[in-house]
Amino acid sequence: PYFIDLKRPQDQGLNHTCNYYLQPEEDVTVGVWHTVPAALWKNARGKDQLWFEDALGSSHPVILYLHGNAGTR
Repeated sequence: PYFIDLKRPQDQGLNHTCNYYLQPEEDVTVGVWHTVPAALWKNARGKDQLWFEDALGSSHPVILYLHGNAGTR
């Protein structure tokens, strides 16, 4: 999707999702979205990145789904 701002998942209706960038090695940056579990969706709307980072410490499992290339997620 070339006309989607991947930095703003909320523009796609994903109000429970936060954009991050990981740098696994020098000169490599990977854009990721963190979507919280359904139990946290209502609380996630409008929250900042720190709130999402804290949510990673919850007892909910984390699923890492890797896909896309060439600027897609």
